[in-house]
Amino acid sequence: MIQHFHDLSSNCSRITTSQYSTSFNSAIRLLHKDLQSHIHNIYGLVRLADEIVDSFHDHNKEQLLSEFKLETYKALDRGISLNPILHSFQITSYKYDIDRELVDAFFNSMEADLSIRSYNAEGYKEYIYGSAEVVGLMCLYVFCEGNKTMYENLRPYAQALGAAFQKVNFLRDISQDHEILHRFYFPGVDFNNFTADKKREVELDIKNDFQIAAKGIAMLPVKAKFGVYVAYKYYLSLFNKIKNSGSVKVIESRIRIPNYSKALILINAGIRNQLNII
Repeated sequence: MIQHFHDLSSNCSRITTSQYSTSFNSAIRLLHKDLQSHIHNIYGLVRLADEIVDSFHDHNKEQLLSEFKLETYKALDRGISLNPILHSFQITSYKYDIDRELVDAFFNSMEADLSIRSYNAEGYKEYIYGSAEVVGLMCLYVFCEGNKTMYENLRPYAQALGAAFQKVNFLRDISQDHEILHRFYFPGVDFNNFTADKKREVELDIKNDFQIAAKGIAMLPVKAKFGVYVAYKYYLSLFNKIKNSGSVKVIESRIRIPNYSKALILINAGIRNQLNII
């Protein structure tokens, strides 16, 4: 029965999520069970592409990404793939009629990571859209469960949340991105002269994204709201810790949120959810 292969494929995406992101995996488990496997399926695709451009240094990244992209489109066109991650993604894409343009934009940003080392304002905006905002939009398709009007109403908030998460990742990984991957994403900012003023400038932009995103979380369907809110609080906590650290510390160390802080965030979020004040 092909259902066995469907289940196997979704399990591969679930395991991929749990191996690569404990925080994101924890937040997914707080979504309604109807949504969980589909968010894992989206993350699986995104994670593998990201691994190609960020980690496979001893291999031909251009060729691997090109082949992965081609196989993704084949999976979407055929409705099946022998790559379990891609098979699970196409299941979710077809179930929720995810716009192919989002997939196009995602791979455009992944390809940019192989050749572009710094960005101007327009290029940065385009990269953020393809690498992060479209991921939020793919997830939004799942959360809205076919309600196109709801999707369009929530679209700008999902984009803001995806952008906030990605920009926080950039700040957290700023040294690794520059020294190992030779990339610097923030336009008009010099890594070798990352001053407190420049750091505040970046943080104001991220703060604005978080403020916009918060308005959208309150409007999410009940099946999605709690899980998304916890992910939001995880990242907001990380952002605040980075914001309270000096620019030198941000460059010299990768700032993290300890597990006990994540547990407190979850407890607080649960209380707010019970009181219906998310």
